[in-house]
Parts: sequence; structure tokens; C-alpha cells
Amino acid sequence: MAEYGSMLSDLSENITSEDLRQLKSACKEDIPEGESDHIACSRDWFSYLEERSKLAQDNLSYIEHIFEISRRPDLLTRVIEYRTTVLKISEDDEIDTKLTRIPSAKKYKDIIRQPSEDEIIKLAPPPKKA
Repeated sequence: MAEYGSMLSDLSENITSEDLRQLKSACKEDIPEGESDHIACSRDWFSYLEERSKLAQDNLSYIEHIFEISRRPDLLTRVIEYRTTVLKISEDDEIDTKLTRIPSAKKYKDIIRQPSEDEIIKLAPPPKKA
């Protein structure tokens, strides 16, 4: 899929060597220290994740998580845009999928969604000082 390659290329252009060190550190449980030294650029990192089935054109949850914990909302946003426009998977669909993996979490689904305007409790303004 050309869009997938394009997305990875776009992400690579926005990952500096310092970013890469941080991303590899965030993956340290999945990348042994000796193998981490062989990952010299972001394209190597993506290839490594693909070889280990942590990343695929229809499996982006791992890098979404890594970008989130690495505090890279710009990269996370690009991945989410790809997922919603190319794969046609919305945030709500993703939440449903994640919740079905954890049976006890299904009952909390309503808590995760944003409340409607009617559900928001409005507070009165504070009293004016005399």
C-alpha cells in the first residue's frame, strides 16, 4: 500500500537522531540492547518493528502507543490520520476493539466517551464578594 510507505517516510523525516534514541528507549522491553545498537535511523526502527510483527500497514497500535508515551503528539496525529482516512478506522472503532480485548472494561465504555452537552453539570458562578 503506497499510503503506508508514504506515512512511514513522512514520519521518518520528522524523527531526529535524539528522537530515535528516545523511541528506542521507549521500546527497550521489545528491543534487546545489543540489537538496539544496529538501529541507526528511523527507517531501521520501522523495519525492525515490522520484522517483529509490531508494525504493519493495518497494525499501528504499537507505534501509536510509543509516540504517545514519548510525548510526540505530532507523530501520533499523523498515524491517526492515516488510520482514519486510509484504513477507515475511527477512534470509536479503535476503542471498541481495545475494550473487547479486556472483558471487564466493556462496562466502562460509557465512561471513556465524551459526555454530551446535556450530561455536563453546569456550576453556578461563585458569589460576588461584598
